[in-house]
Amino acid sequence: MTTDTYSRDAERLAQEILQGFQRHYDRFTHITAQARQRFADGAWLEGQQAAAARIHFYDERVSATTEQLREQTLGELDEALWLSVRQHYEALLQFHPQAELAETFYNSVFCNLFHRRYFHNSYIFVESTLARTLPLAVETEYRSYFPVTEGLARCLLQIVETADFAAPFADLIGDLRHLQAAFQEQALSVDLQPEQSRIDVLKAPFYRNKAAYIVGRLVTTNATYPFIVPVLRTKQGLLYIDALITDRDQMAIIFGFARTYFMVQTRAPSALVRFLKDVMPNKTLAELYSAIGLHKQSKTEFYRDFLQHLDSSRDQLVAAAGIKGMVMTVFTLPSFPFVFKVIKDVFGGNKSMDRATVIERYRMVKRHDRAGRMADTYEFANVAIPLVRISAELLEELQSTVAGSLKIDGDHLIIRHLFVERRMTPLNLFLESASPDEVDAVMKDYGQAIKDMIAANIFPGDMLLKNFGLTRQRRVVFYDYDEVRYLTDMNFRELPRATTVDEQMAAEPWYAVGPDDMFPEQLPVFAVPQPKLRQALLQFHADLATPEFWQRQQQLIQQGVVSDVFPYPESLRFTDQTRQTD
Repeated sequence: MTTDTYSRDAERLAQEILQGFQRHYDRFTHITAQARQRFADGAWLEGQQAAAARIHFYDERVSATTEQLREQTLGELDEALWLSVRQHYEALLQFHPQAELAETFYNSVFCNLFHRRYFHNSYIFVESTLARTLPLAVETEYRSYFPVTEGLARCLLQIVETADFAAPFADLIGDLRHLQAAFQEQALSVDLQPEQSRIDVLKAPFYRNKAAYIVGRLVTTNATYPFIVPVLRTKQGLLYIDALITDRDQMAIIFGFARTYFMVQTRAPSALVRFLKDVMPNKTLAELYSAIGLHKQSKTEFYRDFLQHLDSSRDQLVAAAGIKGMVMTVFTLPSFPFVFKVIKDVFGGNKSMDRATVIERYRMVKRHDRAGRMADTYEFANVAIPLVRISAELLEELQSTVAGSLKIDGDHLIIRHLFVERRMTPLNLFLESASPDEVDAVMKDYGQAIKDMIAANIFPGDMLLKNFGLTRQRRVVFYDYDEVRYLTDMNFRELPRATTVDEQMAAEPWYAVGPDDMFPEQLPVFAVPQPKLRQALLQFHADLATPEFWQRQQQLIQQGVVSDVFPYPESLRFTDQTRQTD
């Protein structure tokens, strides 16, 4: 093959992959843009369906592009050709507004086509090329407002009107009075003059569940004050501003890893993410890409972070703290805030499910509304980890529990399939040394976590304390999904009462129990066997022990009711709440 022929073929293949990416992003953008009208219409169930569907778009288009190219490559890698393909593709991305996403798409297609021995920077984008190009201006994603020319009140009005939520406000002037007062109280440490500040606001609102969010920052001569303004909808279809959030920890919770992805329009994702990184500096790029629904890019950024961390650290991977699970072997790198979970070859206890069921339940949580109470996961295949970074004890455990998922290739351990989650403090371990006040606070939030999940039609299944963790903000989050079911699939029953001595003395239930039966009266005893902890739970959530509570939640879901789960404290909501959310 001549050099000219190589060049033409390489250019054609690069163009075909980029066209595949563009088809994906056009589809992604289209369904995202519809969030505005769904919010205006109160089409909450439709929004949930769109959010779940959008997650699959990437894999569908990668598969289609892979098949298109597989017919041409016949599974054989021509090294000279594909070195040239990568060069042509990189050239196409120099001024592409979604260059980083297109790189990830290329990697996915290439890795589907060829063996992992080619998974290095000569053939794929292990390292992003963005560092060698001019970054997209962050200003492309936000507008600036200047109180010196209009005054703060007029600027706030312009911000809300420009957001264009496609529905009228019930009392916008009254809302703006609340908002201006909250700005003065929360954001400004001194009474600034108009000429001393500028307000930057992202052009596109963020939509999720039953709310829209305006995200921006107030810039002064001395500091920058980030803010989020939630906008809700009444049952009458009118809008109102619900709160002002300026605390960075509260903002981090709104953008947290336990929440559903936002719908937000962006032409230049890297610029949008850099703005978000400026107002939430403790968030990683991986977390922020995930928050805006670009979970494949999040996965890429996470893996780059992991490789860089391995290069800059020396500690070894070890078994994770806590009680060992019956379905997963879990390990961690102490200096890296994540855990790695591999499905065991043989399940312990009375687990009757198979490997495919476990994988599907983790994916079910991925595409479901996580209500701020279920940790997001990354799913990886064929992960290579240097053997020198794995402790001898962990390697022995892996070989005895997940040998079917392992392969040693030279000086690397290849794990065929694993899940990655944010590392948290296991709830049972935290409670062992918690003060009485901490016990009350945590058990109250544990019960609320269960209620938030069931309001989203999730039955956690195994609700033992060891399956929940505490985040940095002391929020209780669920992270073990092998027993997860839809709430509406379960049958909640009252516990039958024994009427004879034989029934009272029976070692096993004397009444029939179906596979989907659940007796809420037993929940506190089985999930929280420690009397003091159980007493703390029932002090706040006695209704969890009644079948009527669970049955009522099922009825609401079956009626199409989408419950309100606010990602910020009730205390931050504006007090004039005579309106009911839709």
